[in-house]
Amino acid sequence: MSQPYNKFQEVSQKTVRTAIVLLVLLVSSGTTFYWGYEQYPLIDAFFMTIFTISTVGFGVIHPLSDAGKLFTSGLIMFSLGSLAWVGSNLARFVFDGELKNYLKTYRVDKKIMKLKDHTIIVGYGRNGEQAAMELQASGVDFVVIDKRENVLSRIRENENLLYIQGDATHEEVLFQARIEHAKALIATTPNDADNVFVVLTARSINPALRIISRASEMGSVTKLRRAGATNVIMPERIGGQRMAKLVTQPDVVEFVEYILLQQSKDVSLEEISCARMATYFVNKPLKALYEKNKSGINIVGLKISGVKYVFNPSPELTLSRGDQLFVLGSPSQISEFRNILENQK
Repeated sequence: MSQPYNKFQEVSQKTVRTAIVLLVLLVSSGTTFYWGYEQYPLIDAFFMTIFTISTVGFGVIHPLSDAGKLFTSGLIMFSLGSLAWVGSNLARFVFDGELKNYLKTYRVDKKIMKLKDHTIIVGYGRNGEQAAMELQASGVDFVVIDKRENVLSRIRENENLLYIQGDATHEEVLFQARIEHAKALIATTPNDADNVFVVLTARSINPALRIISRASEMGSVTKLRRAGATNVIMPERIGGQRMAKLVTQPDVVEFVEYILLQQSKDVSLEEISCARMATYFVNKPLKALYEKNKSGINIVGLKISGVKYVFNPSPELTLSRGDQLFVLGSPSQISEFRNILENQK
């Protein structure tokens, strides 16, 4: 469970334990006094103690000595003080937002336990938040890991975000995010050393995981790749390149961004796996697919067996189920093309 949940459990259990100890102390001391000093029968001594600490006002069972009256007064005041202490602790959880955080964290933890083929985002700074927005817009399940309380309070404001408060360099936190069932991890912390450690840990747990890591220094790129990162991104470098391209080729940059960022619902560039390609097209040239394709989409690229990229592929290239196709078209055209690719007989 995440830290807010554990913290609430710890404090709640401490409050309950203390309340039980106080109750036992009050009942035992009161019963002993009335039985031993006031010479009450044991059952009367116990009963006198119970209605005294509960302040129900039944009155005394037998006349009390002056010492008995003083003891009873002290018992009432001590029981009221104990009740006020327990009540104030419970009220603090409610009015300080601790109870609300606990309930949300409990619900979030339940949802996380059901995740599969999801993405883990480590760090919720500017890059992490942008990655979360993109994944959310694409309908991809994800969970955010961050250890900063101020960041977590901001995350909790969004009811749709799943989160874990903890340090992702620790294995138990990654297991809590169900890393063994995840399909990708995005490490966005500004500390390259932390990213390297996260990548190493994640790769050792899930060898098939796709890992994208941020790097702040050029020297960290090689280290991250050696640690097991699938892709390494340098935001500052990409930002500088984009600004330079906007000077030299502004329309090209804006056109590519228009497609990649899906700013239009009419067209998008998508990656389509050939893993489920119909037997009809297996080991046949690309032109066989062109002949059957009536969707209107454009095949702009091909990744051969996960190794080589080919732009504007030749119709003579042979297709296999290890290939990836990059297509440009409207959502309806792409949907129709998938149907042709996977169901052609």
